[in-house]
Amino acid sequence: MSASAAQRNAQLRREIAEHDRRYYQLSAPTITDREYDELLAELRELEANHPELVTADSPTQRVGGEPVDSLAHVTHRVPMLSIENTYKVEELHKYGERIAKLLPGEKIEWVVELKIDGVAVSLTYENGLFVQGATRGNGRTGDDVTHNMRTVRDLPLRLKGASPPKLLEVRGEVYISNSDLVALNEQQQKAGLPPFANSRNLASGTIGMLDPRIAAGRRLRLFCHGVGQVEGLAIDNHMDFLALLARLGLPPTPGVECFDSFEAAVDHCEALIERLGELDFEIDGLVLKVNRFDQRERLGSTSKSPRWLIAYKFEKYEATTRLLGIRVQVGKTGTITPVADLEPVLLAGTTVKRASLHNADEIVRKDVRVGDVVVVEKAGKVIPHIVRVEKHERKTDLPEFHFPKRCPECDTPVVKDEGGVYIRCPNPNCPAQVKERLRYYATRNAMDIEGLGDKLIEQLVTSGLVLGIGDLYRLTLEQLTGLERMGRKSSENLLAEIEGSKSRGLARLLNALAIRHVGNRVAAVLAERFGTMDRLRAATVEQLSATPEVGPIIAESVHEFLQNKSGQKLVDELAGLGIDMTAPESVVTGDGVLAGKTIVVTGTLVHFKRDEIKELITRHGGRATESVSKNTDYLVVGEDAGATKLTKAEKLGIAILDEAAFQRLLDGK
Repeated sequence: MSASAAQRNAQLRREIAEHDRRYYQLSAPTITDREYDELLAELRELEANHPELVTADSPTQRVGGEPVDSLAHVTHRVPMLSIENTYKVEELHKYGERIAKLLPGEKIEWVVELKIDGVAVSLTYENGLFVQGATRGNGRTGDDVTHNMRTVRDLPLRLKGASPPKLLEVRGEVYISNSDLVALNEQQQKAGLPPFANSRNLASGTIGMLDPRIAAGRRLRLFCHGVGQVEGLAIDNHMDFLALLARLGLPPTPGVECFDSFEAAVDHCEALIERLGELDFEIDGLVLKVNRFDQRERLGSTSKSPRWLIAYKFEKYEATTRLLGIRVQVGKTGTITPVADLEPVLLAGTTVKRASLHNADEIVRKDVRVGDVVVVEKAGKVIPHIVRVEKHERKTDLPEFHFPKRCPECDTPVVKDEGGVYIRCPNPNCPAQVKERLRYYATRNAMDIEGLGDKLIEQLVTSGLVLGIGDLYRLTLEQLTGLERMGRKSSENLLAEIEGSKSRGLARLLNALAIRHVGNRVAAVLAERFGTMDRLRAATVEQLSATPEVGPIIAESVHEFLQNKSGQKLVDELAGLGIDMTAPESVVTGDGVLAGKTIVVTGTLVHFKRDEIKELITRHGGRATESVSKNTDYLVVGEDAGATKLTKAEKLGIAILDEAAFQRLLDGK
């Protein structure tokens, strides 16, 4: 064998491995399928001429192996235990409280991961070489599926790096992407075979097949998320472990984030659930894990599951229907969002006629076309979204949907976010944006202007009486009574509501201004940190981003809004109209009557809406939480109060207040 043959062999392996990584892990291929096939064909020919070059980690050994007679059993070095799970956020908080009690006084970091809806596997590497893949089985014994795992292009047959761990057992999930399921079903149709029902069942059936040649054609994928038995690994926390997997060439679960508190981790879960439609793979929940390995070890396990993690799951419902049309909506910040109009279909007990399409890139990626048969999914409280197109049902050549190049409301040329996916109308005076901003400005968590509904906003904008937020405060009784369905009494009530909104304070105003990335919580944090609009406007990006829970992206957005001409003009205008732009002193200094107190609210209240009482608690220096614990100072109860919280509060000796007693507490009586 010549040295040049060995060199070319090594070069081809490196190139093919890199192209596999770019295609399967990064979704960013740099060569065509034909060019890739040519590289693989050259490697096969080279190894055919020089059999001594063939090794177990060669790309040529991924496919084409002979079927096995049966699946052997594998005993896991470290048991693959099940995960405790819950469908309720209240139970999630109770779990967090339990862990805090088991690690008293310790800082606990929490990792949030997507729970991939696939097949759990354990992968073993010895001195960097892949030697075995096994299913979870009963948790202690699984099936040897090494022959099928070798066909998974995400899986490196040899780890990267000069000195891999002597033994590395990685836990992961094998899955099939939604886009690959679409392509496979097209192949099924052409072959005259029935389509596959869903990606989860297909992945499960494929991984257990005896013939790896079939598995090779099913496009199995892999995400890694856990650790089993290891030797020679100097890692002490989960985030560092995931970073190491990436360096070794293994694909970690995407989008993993770490938080300093359990509350922040739970908040992130709620935000993640709203983004389900953006994923090209199925998840059936989220997993919260203790980050540090030494804390995991001390927490230990029950007979069924580790104590250091929990799955927050949600019910998912799917239905198949036909796409009747695609239209776009302009939001309060100018984002143009495509919406699918559907043939009505029953989903989770309700009739669904519309679904989210998220953005223009999603339409292209999923190849959604009017007239298609689509799979619609609803998970938790999230609005329905289109999972995939049943392209094997596409009997005719349907036209592609072209996203508008101009705003459908004001005809302004649209722009795409730099480095992002959203397309926006950049005209702040766009009538659609004005209407949406007014709607949001009047909502309960913003300026809470009762009576300013959609139909009235439509009249105000269409008539030209209100072309911006400031115009609300210039409305007269004569103007209002001249509108349809606006009598004198209702007009007087609305004017009183508008006048009352002037005293809502800085936090409500910041939320109401519809600044990108600023919601109720961030607005409250900024108001507490800076106290007045003048201080906030004078703050630098660095000062803003140093604020807890803000960060650089939100800071840039706030700074840009307050420094650009339109933002400055609006704030100056509202200040001139008498809008209060300060935070109550107790919010700024934290020295209110509830300073240092933790309060839980349960039941239906008569005089307070739930959001209002939580804001009131914060405004007076207290902390509003969802679950009763030994750290709770007061439990405020309304009608139909939860028996569990009441019983626990009584057991812990926590003061229980009705609404009247809570009000007396605020009044210092």
